[in-house]
Amino acid sequence: MAELDEDRYRPAVPPRAACAYTGCYCEENVWKLCDYIRSRGERPVEEFYAVFISNERRMVPLWKQKSGHGDEPVVWDYHVILLRVSSGEQNFIYDLDTELPFPCPFDMYSTEAFRLDDSLHPEFHRKIRMIRADLYLETFASDRSHMKDADGKWQKPPPSYPCIETADGEKCGEVLFWWSLLMLCTFGFAAFLIIQCYHVFLLEKVGSKEHVLCLEPSLLWF
Repeated sequence: MAELDEDRYRPAVPPRAACAYTGCYCEENVWKLCDYIRSRGERPVEEFYAVFISNERRMVPLWKQKSGHGDEPVVWDYHVILLRVSSGEQNFIYDLDTELPFPCPFDMYSTEAFRLDDSLHPEFHRKIRMIRADLYLETFASDRSHMKDADGKWQKPPPSYPCIETADGEKCGEVLFWWSLLMLCTFGFAAFLIIQCYHVFLLEKVGSKEHVLCLEPSLLWF
């Protein structure tokens, strides 16, 4: 699918093919996008949010994923995308795993990739948590142990760069990673959709109470 017309919107990151990407490491791919945006300084990093998608059963369907087949969804244990929210402008989703445009207008991504929970069995209902990009950069960490099987072998090849640590040099392991991820995903999918109309409220509501992986998460229910 063709990329977005740059005359209409100038993306905050390089073209999809030029972005740092490792399959099945979406949380790190988004961290790398945030790091690029901060290092370039062309867009306010406060306009960007890492968006975690998961649920208690670790089964969340998304459509229009590159690893999907036809109109069938891919069921992830979790997925992470980047959201740009800007007052008075179109909101955009950056998802390196989608076959939709990169970046993708929020309303298009919501309609084609998310779709509504109403048609899904309750066990597939999705929960969302937004983490402001600057805080995500400072507090996200992972030792990637959640990507190893019981024998310590990689389920998917890891990124070539070193593990991401917090600003204090901390890493988190598998148990803390999954516990934190579940606690991070604390408001329902329907609340995410109202960002399009009420993003200023959500920026103030969510942006003031952020704790990310490896830190004690504060609960924010919608």
